[in-house]
Amino acid sequence: MSWIPFKIGQPKKQIVSKTVERDFEREYGKLQQLEEQTKRLQKDMKKSTDADLAMSKSAVKISQDLLSNPLCEQDQDFLHMVTALDTAMKRMDAFNQEKVNQIQKTVIEPLKKFSSVFPSLNMAVKRREQALQDYGRLQAKVEKYEEKEKTGPVLAKLHQAREELRPVREDFEAKNKQLLDEMPRFYGSRLDYFQPSFESLIRAQVIYYSEMHKIFGDLTQQLDQPGHSDEQRERENETKLSELRALSIVADD
Repeated sequence: MSWIPFKIGQPKKQIVSKTVERDFEREYGKLQQLEEQTKRLQKDMKKSTDADLAMSKSAVKISQDLLSNPLCEQDQDFLHMVTALDTAMKRMDAFNQEKVNQIQKTVIEPLKKFSSVFPSLNMAVKRREQALQDYGRLQAKVEKYEEKEKTGPVLAKLHQAREELRPVREDFEAKNKQLLDEMPRFYGSRLDYFQPSFESLIRAQVIYYSEMHKIFGDLTQQLDQPGHSDEQRERENETKLSELRALSIVADD
């Protein structure tokens, strides 16, 4: 929301200097951008953690499906490999859950709480805008009587209009000053507020991927067959696939 000058009852006298208007628009504009970025970051972090959990849950599901495969009953070597995989996937899922819980607590929740402040800020800006419109309307009223011939009734109405204007002007000036004082302070506080959250995010990722390095390192040692390269395994698979295709039940008509 930005300040929109009123059209009806606009005073000839400039009641707010261009410098003040420019300062207000600049400071509020930065807060509007901060609000948008905070909401977007919160949304992206939630998507990221949801995707992480889905990934590890899917990995566990795959290893469980493999364990239920009839091959595991017939081939003890294959059963050993799948069991090792299943153990690794469950360990990965457990560490992933810990990471997501940590991120939820130290990053997503603080982002959510920070975003909850902006509705009050935006309401304060709306009240300031309403006060400015009231100020302009009454200032225009005063100017109207000041331009008229100074008769008794006109002077009485001018006095009344000035009395009505005084508290409205003071109310706007107070609201305007408060916002100009506090908006830069609020914007500046974002660094101290978010730094611990982002440090926690980095630590959570470092711990998780360090554990993943250990888990998959252990799994590699259990599954690797000495003397078999990836190219050799690929050739063996192609040979076996060719043998399957040679069977009459899968031959092309």
